[in-house]
Amino acid sequence: MVAQEFTVDLEKPLVFQVGHLGEAYQEWVHQPIVSKEGPRFFANDLLELLTRTVWWAVPVIWLPVVCWCVTQSIQMGHALPQVALMVAFGISVWTLIEYTLHRFLFHIETKSYWGNTAHYLLHGCHHKHPMDRLRLVFPPAPAAILCVMFWNLVKLFATPTTAPALFGGGLLGYVMYDCTHYYLHHGQPTKDHAKNLKRYHMNHHFRIQNKGFGITSALWDIVFGTLPPSKSSS
Repeated sequence: MVAQEFTVDLEKPLVFQVGHLGEAYQEWVHQPIVSKEGPRFFANDLLELLTRTVWWAVPVIWLPVVCWCVTQSIQMGHALPQVALMVAFGISVWTLIEYTLHRFLFHIETKSYWGNTAHYLLHGCHHKHPMDRLRLVFPPAPAAILCVMFWNLVKLFATPTTAPALFGGGLLGYVMYDCTHYYLHHGQPTKDHAKNLKRYHMNHHFRIQNKGFGITSALWDIVFGTLPPSKSSS
């Protein structure tokens, strides 16, 4: 069977099907199915469980780590104003990481079997089923692996006393990102800024998916010229 002729059976586990779509995968994955009931990914119950994460797990697990990191820099002699600046810098760096990952990794175009499969697990599933409550935030296990990598990267560029606060700021930025992302999909904002941010993100999902890569703000979309046309965000 030619790859383009393959049809995904939504009643069966999806992950090992989507790779067969080949070049047709990109078109398929960007045709969203708006349903609060998420699809099954794996036939194996344990693997399936590992793909599902409640949103509140993110702050519950990672905010204590943020507090510990900030405390370390304070105990090593930095004053609160200094630590606050480090945390703020870490958050600002995260916003750039957030934009870069979303634009260049999460929206990479794939067509091979394993490329499509990996992309679907990483981000494609979110575009195909954008209202799936349990697959919106990043699962803790892979997040922990990435945290170790980022921690070692921060240590290369920072001093031993500033690294914890800088890393804590970046991690706080991630927590803000994931919680904001969840809220934009499932919250009902009443303030103008939040309403505009929700409209901006829904525009990315349902109208112009190759623009508007920022989640917590549109800053880097403005800087790098990926801001959606105004007529598409109304």
